[in-house]
Amino acid sequence: MYCLEFAGEAADEPIAALEAERAAASAVDRVAPGLATARGLRVDRAPTLAYTRRASELLGRTAADADDAAALLEAASIERTGTVAVRARNVRSSADVSTAAAERDLGTVLVDRGFAVDLEDPDHELRAVFADDVCLVGWQVAERAATFGSRAPTDRPFFQPGSMAPVDARAYVNLAAGPALPDATVFDPMCGTGGLLLEAGLIGARAFGSDAQWKMARGTAENLAGFLPDARWDVVRGDATALPFADGVADAVVFDAPYGRQSKVAGHELESLVGGALGEAARVAPSCVLVGDRSYEDAARDAGWTVEARFERRVHGSLTRHVHVLGRG
Repeated sequence: MYCLEFAGEAADEPIAALEAERAAASAVDRVAPGLATARGLRVDRAPTLAYTRRASELLGRTAADADDAAALLEAASIERTGTVAVRARNVRSSADVSTAAAERDLGTVLVDRGFAVDLEDPDHELRAVFADDVCLVGWQVAERAATFGSRAPTDRPFFQPGSMAPVDARAYVNLAAGPALPDATVFDPMCGTGGLLLEAGLIGARAFGSDAQWKMARGTAENLAGFLPDARWDVVRGDATALPFADGVADAVVFDAPYGRQSKVAGHELESLVGGALGEAARVAPSCVLVGDRSYEDAARDAGWTVEARFERRVHGSLTRHVHVLGRG
């Protein structure tokens, strides 16, 4: 069993749990604010998740009490050698507990069991995570590797207003392609500035995309060349409703549809554009994530998709993103 510590806010936790389950973990169960357990974990994939900050091999679960956590550790079988450090965390200050006291008590147990403490560069890190009335104790096995701030949309060679935040783009790629990663082929038929394809490439997928505008296709290529100099990617100009690709060419499609202010794109009315793109997506891949400013559930079903999940994520006062997780059979 494993402990997952989610990143983000409370509203992000449903999407965090599904992202983890599709891309790295199995049988994910949210047990407290910011916390979940998982029956299995692809440890090598956990650092690529957007909304899971850390993963630990679970020693056990107690009430949110430092003494209870110390008692659990005293009784646990520990088949490790080397130096240790203890880190305690109180998620959103939701538990009535002192993390300093917890670290001291748990550290004392480990020292009594023969371990040396090294706070700077330990061989093993024990984590005690408190949330509401729950404490999960475990040995950290993975930490999120992404430095999303280093590739903010405004810092890329090609930028357009309205570009998606890298952390969200990463989550949507994982939702779409997770089971096939890292050997997935990910396609974006409305690639814009290339943020989704960039995140796909950074986690090992082959990324390819198209856009109806030459400006956007060229801009995406510029961004991918800047951040993925050694990766496999391709970008073309193309109509999302009539793709120049063979059936089944991708493992997953992920795209951010134009928003209502863009009432007509490449000669298509918005509803017609998205419906046609969903139909083509169903032809080229078995999995899709569609992001838009409204629900496209009916259009997805009309195109042959099963709506496996849908999330509403508020961006600002005038924009709520609707995230559709789609599958075929």
